[in-house]
Amino acid sequence: MFIISLLLFLGGFALFAVAFMIDFLQPVVFAAGIIAVCLAMALPMHFSKTSR
Repeated sequence: MFIISLLLFLGGFALFAVAFMIDFLQPVVFAAGIIAVCLAMALPMHFSKTSR
């Protein structure tokens, strides 16, 4: 789970950077970066073994 989250997190930041370099579909690429970073944070919390 750590590897998947790390890849999503870094990929999201890469999408942020790419969004400012392209002219076509810039908002869509930036939004995809936001979604990727949110998923990178949410997946470990959702699939954690500990429960309260």
